[in-house]
Amino acid sequence: MASIFSKIISGEIPCHIVAENETCFAFLDIAPLAVGHTLVVPKREVDKYFDLSDEEIAQINIFSKTVSAAIEKVVPCKRIGVAVIGLEVPHAHIHLIPLNSIGDINFERTKLELSQDSLADTARQIREALG
Repeated sequence: MASIFSKIISGEIPCHIVAENETCFAFLDIAPLAVGHTLVVPKREVDKYFDLSDEEIAQINIFSKTVSAAIEKVVPCKRIGVAVIGLEVPHAHIHLIPLNSIGDINFERTKLELSQDSLADTARQIREALG
């Protein structure tokens, strides 16, 4: 059975797309820790991050680097935090989270509740920053 991320990539489930290439897909988290919290996933469904091939790990990290630079242009923050947790969805993924303090990357914190319009606007701004 396809993961929720595979369904998002295929367009079965709507999302706020930030970026996409032939191997990777980035979209806003709908329950973010911070404005601009983005998920980056390989298009090929693989459960665990370290089960990705070396080439796929390189591709997703280089893609994430590009996306994080765009997020930093749009969201005021000190840096972009990176987390690979992978417990909530059985599809390898990276969290890119704008940070101003170490507590901003605490996944036990209450998530933000942002409107669809706000998410759409943030995604648009990040896409524009990507050029």
